[in-house]
Amino acid sequence: MRNTATKQNGKIPAQPGPREVASVKPGVPSDAESVIPGAGPSAHPGERPTVRLRDAGPDDAPRYAPEWLELREGPDAAARAGDLIDPLRIRLANLPGKAGLVIHDLGCGTGSMGRWLAPRLDGPQHWILHDRDPYLLHFAAVASPRSAADGSRVTVETRRGDVGLLTPDALAGASLVTASALLDVLTREEIGTLATACTGAGCPALLTLSVAGRVELTPSDPLDDEIADAFNAHQRRGGLLGPDAVTVACEAFSERGATVRLHPSAWRLGPAESALTAQWLRGWVGAAVEERPELKEPAERYLRDRLEACRAGELKVVVHHSDLLALSRPTGGAS
Repeated sequence: MRNTATKQNGKIPAQPGPREVASVKPGVPSDAESVIPGAGPSAHPGERPTVRLRDAGPDDAPRYAPEWLELREGPDAAARAGDLIDPLRIRLANLPGKAGLVIHDLGCGTGSMGRWLAPRLDGPQHWILHDRDPYLLHFAAVASPRSAADGSRVTVETRRGDVGLLTPDALAGASLVTASALLDVLTREEIGTLATACTGAGCPALLTLSVAGRVELTPSDPLDDEIADAFNAHQRRGGLLGPDAVTVACEAFSERGATVRLHPSAWRLGPAESALTAQWLRGWVGAAVEERPELKEPAERYLRDRLEACRAGELKVVVHHSDLLALSRPTGGAS
């Protein structure tokens, strides 16, 4: 199918119509009314962004809105660990029998990972974009890069599928698996499935921007730690790993024979990122109150003061993440 839309001024094309903003939940501070879907707590227990991890009906609504993904794309790109690219290039150059790279992007959203990574790798590339939301898949295909670092051609295809059921056969012929902001919304079993698929296929995995459970706000507030603890507990609901995901992923890949490298990849948000900071704050505090309703009254004051400081350009936020590169043993015998 040919896409007729085009990327405009380096940004995701505008939507053809408005997408409903997340409704306010009981106990969530009133400032959460303008939370973009995906920036705040999930609408239903056990709901996952943005990949589909199990069978769902046609009315299964996605959690991430394109507006949220576009807001975070710049800070995501600035945060990702460039130091992991050189060891990845070396491994890709030594993969056996490869005339070009085949890269699977899991939970691709609007395709920001491809826009960041494809221009950093040499040689022809074919990206296979996976997401539960056909609307996001359309954006990802339209706004995908067309050339690699050395000018080689980059092509894409899209797939809707169940990432939780990945197998080595599903990744047959893959050169690389990538994902961004994915690990922390998986369970231990699902991370094991992902590690088994990647190592069984003998392809490396670059898994970026997993939450580390640590946030620094300047100036500080006595409620910072309590909100953070409640948010982290919310992220672990329903067996999800949240801030424990990177540790579990390291263990899973290592147990299956992969060499694992970790690198910090923090968001560093200042006045220039105030729109993202405001959305992140609403979602962060909203999730904390959803987890611990007794925080509602102090959290309303806290969020109001934080948003005011954000509008005034006085608030700085560091949201810690981790990037993981797992170098599996190639199945073709290369080192």
